[in-house]
Amino acid sequence: MLKIIFMLLFMIPISFMMNSYWLVQILMFLLSFIFMMMFINSFLIQVIGYFLGMDLLSFGLILLSIWICALMMMASEMINSFNYKSNFFVVNILLLLMMLILTFSSLNLFYFYLFFESSLIPTLFLIIGWGYQPERLQAGVYLLFYTLIGSLPMLVGIFYLYNNCNSLIFSFIYMESLSYLFYFCMIVAFLIKMPMFLVHLWLPKAHVEAPISGSMILAGIMLKLGGYGMLRVFKILMSLGLKLNFIWVTISLMGGFMVSLICLRQIDLKSLIAYSSVSHMSLVICGLMTLMHWGYYGSYTLMIGHGLCSSGLFCLANMSYERTSSRSLLINKGMMNFMPSMTLWWFLLSSSNMAAPPSLNLLGEIMLLNSVVNWSWVSMIMLSLLSFFSAAYSLYLYSYSQHGELYSGLYSSMNGCIREFLLLMLHWIPLNLLILKSDVCVLWI
Repeated sequence: MLKIIFMLLFMIPISFMMNSYWLVQILMFLLSFIFMMMFINSFLIQVIGYFLGMDLLSFGLILLSIWICALMMMASEMINSFNYKSNFFVVNILLLLMMLILTFSSLNLFYFYLFFESSLIPTLFLIIGWGYQPERLQAGVYLLFYTLIGSLPMLVGIFYLYNNCNSLIFSFIYMESLSYLFYFCMIVAFLIKMPMFLVHLWLPKAHVEAPISGSMILAGIMLKLGGYGMLRVFKILMSLGLKLNFIWVTISLMGGFMVSLICLRQIDLKSLIAYSSVSHMSLVICGLMTLMHWGYYGSYTLMIGHGLCSSGLFCLANMSYERTSSRSLLINKGMMNFMPSMTLWWFLLSSSNMAAPPSLNLLGEIMLLNSVVNWSWVSMIMLSLLSFFSAAYSLYLYSYSQHGELYSGLYSSMNGCIREFLLLMLHWIPLNLLILKSDVCVLWI
């Protein structure tokens, strides 16, 4: 693990060299392959002292973080070509990646909290420094305060836990008698980060104002921090979770359905994809809260699948935006005539978004449906509505953007460049090939 962190540290001076943008990006791809090969045959927990370590739960999420950060640089070619402080942009991404790797590899609950919060700062810089509109300041404030309001009670909960257990290392934490207040303090920060319906307003705002790299990291990794935190913390909260988790399952099922309806009336491409993330994450929350094996496996699988799929959709929305200078569905319609080659990618990623085979989303959703229906058969009503409308808004996104009469301002056919096709392919291939090793994924967890 230390060699990964040191490699990232030594990439920071390289990013200040002249024309080093693509060099750093290639080094990040190299880092992802080194990391993948380091632990490919190892099923043991890799521990470095009491501070950093990595088990098979964090392996997939660290690999996803490195992969998405490499693709973020590939997608942000505009920043490099127009030289919008590209050196600082690269340093920001490297610092963000380092914070994420340290978050996922922390064995101590306090260190996890520390890096969990620290990852917010580079994200905020991305939105405020390279966002599009003046409203990005408001979006940054929403992101900061929603997260902080949820996190401060959690910090108090961590101190209370240390006072009772005399340890914060995940393996040693155990408490017999829990208070309801402690349960809410420990869980609310993760529910806001997911985000759960009712505390989700920061996400569409942040996505719409963020640059493409900000949207990719928010959808691909930052939402997964909440799920990962809950997977870690629920070992302590198990006894109270059996009594109280029905609250979150109910809110998430109702909220997932309502957000799906909200998606159907969006005319902003990025806003629609952002709201669809809330809908998918509500399923993950439901699976986690059932406290069953299927929910545990399914939530982890869907988190990785959604990270790749949602990030790819944001890339597609950005490609349309770069050519038409608008994110509106009313202007970006008839794209099949304007960018015919991109229509295939829109179809492939929209179908993955609605959990069509052979995507990883399908595997995750089947597991989650199993666990939630097993928990309570009444949930079938909301689950069926959620699944139906999930397909409906994905079809709405695809058909409204690709079909219809071409906006009169666009008159020539303009297909994507090789960089864009490669970017989309590197999202789609892992998303659809990982399902072939689904037996190993289940064994890992």
